[in-house]
Amino acid sequence: MTDAGSAARTRPLNEQVALVTGSSRGIGRAIAERLATQVAAVVVNYHSNADDAAQVVKTIQAAGADAVAVRADIGDVAQVRGLFDSAHEHFGGLDIIVHNAATASFGPLAEATDDDFDLIFTANARATFLVLREAATRVREAGRIVFVSSGVTATHRPGTGLYAAGKAAGEQLVRVLARELGSRAITVNSVLPGATRTEALATSGDPTMIEQVAALTPLGRIGEPADLADIVGFLVSHDARWVTGQSLHAGGGLF
Repeated sequence: MTDAGSAARTRPLNEQVALVTGSSRGIGRAIAERLATQVAAVVVNYHSNADDAAQVVKTIQAAGADAVAVRADIGDVAQVRGLFDSAHEHFGGLDIIVHNAATASFGPLAEATDDDFDLIFTANARATFLVLREAATRVREAGRIVFVSSGVTATHRPGTGLYAAGKAAGEQLVRVLARELGSRAITVNSVLPGATRTEALATSGDPTMIEQVAALTPLGRIGEPADLADIVGFLVSHDARWVTGQSLHAGGGLF
């Protein structure tokens, strides 16, 4: 007799289908391309970078997996449902959801406007809720759900208040959903990246900031998208079957 805690995956990992939101570039792209080495098919979600998404699809197909790019604004409930519908139409179901898409905005709380709050909480907290709610009923037995949060929820750096609050809301949803879906052997976890070398970071402001952050980490560098992709690759694997409801710090020891 087996229970949800000891249940094996109902489908081998190399026969599974993954959906990665915000995967046309940066960390999301690295995750999608990493999963291409593990699963049968990847749904590449994007909002505006159609050409970049098409390139990710080509890379995934070259790695031997199937892929499709699907445009959707994950802050819109109808488009989120349409995104999941597209995955089912193309590949017959979903086993892995990695929610990576987000919008970042920084500045002192005293200067934040009501519009700033609405933007961040719609693009982050609300979008995470929409994706997790849909995933809760769409992911197959023994599936995996991973939320890419942010290390700012742990570092409490000045200027990150709104962004950190939006991400922290997602982490709370993850912890509760892990308990709600445990009976189906579905694991739900979040990953908290530290500073990571992406296009967004490179254009975010003071170039010396990267060196300063790198000097603060025990490993003496900032993260690379591949670092996060490998962690997600572990969390969606059978090896991580006993890890759920966790917020995994992935900042090179910075927090």
